[in-house]
Amino acid sequence: MTTLERAAEALAGNGFTVEILDSAAEARVRVEELIPAQACVFTAASETLRLSGIDDDINRSGRYRAVKPRAATMDRAAEGDDLRRLVATPDVVVGSVNALTETGSLVVASATGGQLPAYTGGAGRAIWLVGAQKVVPDLDAAVRRVQEHVLPLEDARVRRTHGQPSAVNQLLVLNAPPRLGHVTVLLLRETIGY
Repeated sequence: MTTLERAAEALAGNGFTVEILDSAAEARVRVEELIPAQACVFTAASETLRLSGIDDDINRSGRYRAVKPRAATMDRAAEGDDLRRLVATPDVVVGSVNALTETGSLVVASATGGQLPAYTGGAGRAIWLVGAQKVVPDLDAAVRRVQEHVLPLEDARVRRTHGQPSAVNQLLVLNAPPRLGHVTVLLLRETIGY
């Protein structure tokens, strides 16, 4: 049994719905199958989603009521509470995680915490795309991966795009989904994202 298969078995044992796919191209098709047309969908910031094309599929296709394009037009001062609720409670949140342990824990680091309410049960459903390189033996290795690998890459990206540093201000460990059927984890045999 491969590391990815062990992680998938552990995730399923913890109550997550898990599928192993060969490629990001397969994941794009599967994500479209999993999300009903016209669902309210929030895509969390994710290089995995960007590189796979899923971020554009959701936010530019017109098939869904995409949260990001709507949020970009909202007045933060006048509509701040509406924006917060929109991001926290979509029908579906699509994103990724920063590490997956062989024992079935998912680790998510965040600078702003914006995706965390939806990830922890605010969304009606969560779909997470996870590249094979994110599988690590245990939680200690997951935290090391976040600090030593993910943060430097994300910090460089955020400095280029926003002119400010990134940070790990929140660290979420999910050992089980908030409710059965809430989370689908699409594990990819290929490396994608960081």
